[in-house]
Amino acid sequence: MIKKVFNKGMLRQVVGILAAAALPAMGFAAPGTVLNKVSLAKGEGGVRVTLETSAPTKNTFFTLKKPDRVVIDLHDTRLAPSARIPAGSGNVQTIRTGSRPNDTLRVVIELKSAASSRGQWRPAFADVPDQYIVAIGSSKFVAATFAGEPSEGKVASGKSRIPTQAGETSVAKSTAIAAEAITPKEIRAKHAPLDSDRDIIVAVDAGHGGQDPGAIGRNGTMEKNVVLAIARALARRIDAEPGMRAYLTRDADYFVVLRDRMLRARNAKADIFVSVHADSIRDRTVTGASVYVLSEHGASSEAARWLAERENAADLRGGVKLDDKDRSLASVLLDLSQTANLGASMTAAERVLQSLDETVNVRKTKVQQAGLVVLKSPDIPSMLVETAYISNPGEEARLKSIAHQTKIA
Repeated sequence: MIKKVFNKGMLRQVVGILAAAALPAMGFAAPGTVLNKVSLAKGEGGVRVTLETSAPTKNTFFTLKKPDRVVIDLHDTRLAPSARIPAGSGNVQTIRTGSRPNDTLRVVIELKSAASSRGQWRPAFADVPDQYIVAIGSSKFVAATFAGEPSEGKVASGKSRIPTQAGETSVAKSTAIAAEAITPKEIRAKHAPLDSDRDIIVAVDAGHGGQDPGAIGRNGTMEKNVVLAIARALARRIDAEPGMRAYLTRDADYFVVLRDRMLRARNAKADIFVSVHADSIRDRTVTGASVYVLSEHGASSEAARWLAERENAADLRGGVKLDDKDRSLASVLLDLSQTANLGASMTAAERVLQSLDETVNVRKTKVQQAGLVVLKSPDIPSMLVETAYISNPGEEARLKSIAHQTKIA
């Protein structure tokens, strides 16, 4: 029997993992700076992105990989309702913005391929407002973009230098620094694991696939297709968060057996596992989403399986091995791992369910528990999300909508 005790530190870590991906964006009170316009211009050897603001402000500039991104956090800033984000061009795949805690506006520039990049404030002059210029491209292009900018302490508009922290850029840099192309180092997210600088990995599992279509709606919509679309949208959202990376257990229309999904997540060193499905029932009037974690009975049966096959079992997270322990000690270690894991899974699932309840219709307002195979990893917090009832004609139609898929993600 799994005891109702769990590691609070582990819970805090897992809640942090999903906070950015699962919870709605936080609102702004009344930030002092407004981002009024975003523009993009191609040049020989690169692309220049210009952010026009009502005033200069403190900011953080850094890059991320897989996919390659340039990220700018503008502190005490909000996006003007009239602002329009340009489409990608050149090496820029797309530009998007999002609100962050503490009145921070995030601008993410996703690239088609890795490139040198640098950002710098250009103070207002004449009729030109304050601008934050981002140069992306060859080293020569980046250096040329900022050549001749005013030196620090000699800002054209008379504004003083804005104080910055480590990893931040100033209103004006010296021409000596401007002559060099700088590729900022990646910074570690506050919610990253305490024992390393690696990204937090979220395994996103699209249910069914290949010869297994899953549930089929009245109009022929297959569960395997809509859940793959939602999983991809969720993965993109996760990848946009610094310090986080998504891993898709399947990224195309093919079938993966249930236990292989768990194994793939383990091999990817996933910190949490989220399986995406679309429910079905004979009563076509039933609607709503629900979230599942492993039941105690399911955990107990899995523990028995691990203890029976422990000579072939993978190590538990943290490097704890079972194959060299006697059965009693192995049983205690596995019980401790599963106890912490179930508690962490439940806490994270409750947060996700709360977010879903604020976004779509929810059928079951409490997290459900079941002995589902994909949830049986003894040391990776796991949940299964039934996004909607594909058997309901209305929900079937919404599940085919890209906008609704993105909303769910």
